[in-house]
Amino acid sequence: MNGQDPVAAFRVEAAELLDQIEQGLLDLGHRLDDRELVDEVFRGLHTLKGSGAMFGFDALATFTHHCESAFDRVRKGLVPATGELVAVILFAKDHMRALIEGDGAGLEAAGDTILARLRAAIEGAAGADVPAQAAEDARGGWRIIFRLPPDAMANGTNPLMLLDELRELGEARVVARTDAIPPLADLVPTRCHVGWEVELRTQAPKSEIEDVFIFVMDDMELTIEPLASSVEPSPAPQPELPEVETPTDVAAQQGRPTARSGEHVRVPAERLDELMDRVGELVIAQSRLSQLANGGVDVVALRSVSEEIERLSGELRDTMMVLRMVPVATLFGRFRRLVHDLARETGKAIDLVTEGENTEVDKTVVERLADPLVHLIRNACDHGLEPPEQRFAAGKPAAGVIRLSAHQAGGEVVITVRDDGRGIDRERVRAKAEAQGLIQPGQPIADQDLLQMIFHPGFSTAAQVTNLSGRGVGMDVVKRTIESLRGSIDVSSASGEGSSVVLRIPLTLAIIEGLLVRVGAERYVIPLAAVEECLELSLEEDLRSRGRSFITLRDRLVPFLRLREMFATGTRPDPYQKIVVIATGAERVGLVVDQIIGNHQTVIKSMSPLHRDVGTFAGGTILGDGGVALILDVAQLVAIGQQQEERLRAAG
Repeated sequence: MNGQDPVAAFRVEAAELLDQIEQGLLDLGHRLDDRELVDEVFRGLHTLKGSGAMFGFDALATFTHHCESAFDRVRKGLVPATGELVAVILFAKDHMRALIEGDGAGLEAAGDTILARLRAAIEGAAGADVPAQAAEDARGGWRIIFRLPPDAMANGTNPLMLLDELRELGEARVVARTDAIPPLADLVPTRCHVGWEVELRTQAPKSEIEDVFIFVMDDMELTIEPLASSVEPSPAPQPELPEVETPTDVAAQQGRPTARSGEHVRVPAERLDELMDRVGELVIAQSRLSQLANGGVDVVALRSVSEEIERLSGELRDTMMVLRMVPVATLFGRFRRLVHDLARETGKAIDLVTEGENTEVDKTVVERLADPLVHLIRNACDHGLEPPEQRFAAGKPAAGVIRLSAHQAGGEVVITVRDDGRGIDRERVRAKAEAQGLIQPGQPIADQDLLQMIFHPGFSTAAQVTNLSGRGVGMDVVKRTIESLRGSIDVSSASGEGSSVVLRIPLTLAIIEGLLVRVGAERYVIPLAAVEECLELSLEEDLRSRGRSFITLRDRLVPFLRLREMFATGTRPDPYQKIVVIATGAERVGLVVDQIIGNHQTVIKSMSPLHRDVGTFAGGTILGDGGVALILDVAQLVAIGQQQEERLRAAG
């Protein structure tokens, strides 16, 4: 039996817990008086501590216990939530992740530094006006009598861990209550028949005792009452902790080894049920096919089975594609923490606004988009947004806004990073480009081409190098990554109003629905999601449009490209050629082909290194007869068509 490693399962669940804690902390940073958020963060820390101890992550459990205790004081109203406390717990969360993914070696000093900051944050918050501790607290201790529900152990509750948590609160004397244990013949070994009575000498309040039973309290019997007399334990001396500086390098905070985000994908059960149904039907169809093969040729029955297998393979493909799709919310959620840390680092007030989080993309695309978006957001925070005093002088709100949005357009997902900052200084970009020899002094250059210079390796217009940017690395990584995804980048900027970077990326890198066409003697695939309509181009119309290459489509001129001439087929055109109108966003262009063969399920194969730079092709696929068809790059062809339209307009 090949079971899942329980430690690996814990790491997956712990990663999700840490993400929940981080999102709760980031929300709390904006609403410091939200009691529900305080409780949510506390429960996450409490669960992580208990689970870590259960799976042998003792260093994690000990460290998390300190954070949980500090946050518990906030939950009980002993200290207020502050921005500094939220920031420290966020750094603590990073340390917890490192403890989960490593063995804890060499991390003690980092943990001590964070705990020193944590204590300073708590002591600073304690100076504020806070309500006194509840009157129900007992100074000496508590008598705790509890009995768990009979099915507690079957549901994963370990009574010994509950007793250990009580012992952590002070000096405990535990007595088992065995009066409810049935005779041996009636004993059910999986049920909990024992109760416990605990005398706990501690200064902890009643609410802290209740927290030990927070996950089983609804179904158990629990009595907590003050001890009649007690000896008040003397508080343990607190060691002096050194003052520490706030870590300034955001990359260092996020650069610790992390588990690959693509190793595990949570899939809804109904999608797995649907996949299982399709596989079952495919097995039945295969059985029918075997019977036909062994019992003689029945053309009608064979055609029926062929159609059934074709239907099932299409449905299996669609189901598998859905399983690979994940909402971009899983990606966007990471950047809330990044912006929070960048705001503290730069001293700017920055708001992150996200839109279109439910847009779904192939999980491999999401994984590869993380680094480019980090660079774009860091650049927007450091270069794009002005300091508060400059924004005031320009009549803007003190807080700058970075807007991260996503939406689907045909077979692409469009992701936009927009800021309302100072905009790109075109004169500085041009001066830097001339200094690096990218363009000649005084050379005319289109505005879009000038803005694209910021993606050149080593290109930076920053006046000084900071911890965040200015070294000329990063933006070229964005361009290389997006191009490797067969995507494109558009940049726009208005002085004093901000900048916008638009990324267009295919929804999937695996399988697409394509339109198979013939040009000359060769076949090509056009991604069907980009196809708007198909028209007929007669030989007479083809001759009339020579030198112009435009068609009128619903009162709008649409340029078209003769693929036979682009690919130099050396063949004569068919008498009745076809125009396939394709689009990316609002831009459209027609592709003249000799024949439209039909739909084709296209498994995308990468181009060889020798042909990877050929701009008009996005890959290749193998056809049913064993032949190869190249997949047309829609974005490149539309761009060529738009250049053709601009040249015609410039010519008058």
